[in-house]
Amino acid sequence: MRLNQFLAIESDLKKRVFAELTELDKACRKPDLLNGFVATYEALAEDGEHFPTEQKRVQYNAREVLQTIHKSLGELFNIEATKDFANCEVKADVVVDGQTLMAQVPTTFLLFLEKQLKDIGTMVERIVELDPAEDWRSDENDKGMHVSAPSKRHRTKKIQKGIVLYPATEEHPAQAQLITEDQIVGYVTTVKRSGAIPREIKRTLQRRIEKLSNAVKCAREEANTRDVVRQDASAMLDYVFAEL
Repeated sequence: MRLNQFLAIESDLKKRVFAELTELDKACRKPDLLNGFVATYEALAEDGEHFPTEQKRVQYNAREVLQTIHKSLGELFNIEATKDFANCEVKADVVVDGQTLMAQVPTTFLLFLEKQLKDIGTMVERIVELDPAEDWRSDENDKGMHVSAPSKRHRTKKIQKGIVLYPATEEHPAQAQLITEDQIVGYVTTVKRSGAIPREIKRTLQRRIEKLSNAVKCAREEANTRDVVRQDASAMLDYVFAEL
């Protein structure tokens, strides 16, 4: 039998066994389910009043419960042993674009890789990208940092200035008024800095993660199609339940 066939069987078997064990565990905690009685009435006189026998049936027998546990766990132990022993032997190469990145990788490590690559992909997806509205270039003096093209704007200051409303005449003096106007007093040059990731680098990382993840999945599937040797772990349970 192949490893992937064992994995398919394992899931359903685990559900069944754990459901059985859970039911038995709950039942064995309740004394009322393991105890019963039979009460018979015996009249002193032959013509005396008779009463029916009273009884309460014992619903669970500890010996039978333990025998059921022994049998169910025996199935589970055997299939888990077969899977784990196979995982130590069944291996496959991780190949990307014809290049073997790692040879003879056991399935347990392939599963680890698969999960880690998924997590890495999620982290990369969340990294903030450089604002596409800006023209960025790498900062030669600070690796990983980017600087924008400089932008220049003027700075103003409010200046009061007198203006003549009406010039002087022979009859009237000139009329003047103070007004406020913005006057350019200098210029501010701004260069934005950012540690965000360039979009093209982010896309390249995502493509590489996806390609490697697919290679790992293919390797795991290949490993899972290898034949496995059935293992028998019953001796350990036989030891535990030897007194039954």
